[in-house]
Amino acid sequence: MNTSAVLDIGLQSLLIAAKLSAPVLVTALVVGLAISLLQSITQIQEMTLSFVPKVIAVAVALLICGNWMITEMVGFTQDMMNRLPGLLAGTVG
Repeated sequence: MNTSAVLDIGLQSLLIAAKLSAPVLVTALVVGLAISLLQSITQIQEMTLSFVPKVIAVAVALLICGNWMITEMVGFTQDMMNRLPGLLAGTVG
C-alpha cells in the first residue's frame, strides 16, 4: 500500500463522514437558530425550550435520511472491501 492509496482512503472517509453528518447537523443548526431567535424575541430563557425541539427535529431528520445514510455507508464499506485485495497486493485499484 502506497501513500496515494492511504490518502485516497482518508479523503473518501472524511467525505463520507461529512455527507452522513450533514443532514443531522444542518437540522440541529436551523432549529437551534430558530428557537434562539424566538427566545430572544419573547425573552423566555427556558433551557428545555431549546433542547426538546432540537431532539425532535434531529429524530425526524434521521427518520427521513436514515435509509440514504445506511445506503451510502454500505456502498462505502463494499467499495473498501472490494479494494482490499488490491491494496494488500500493493496495486492501487
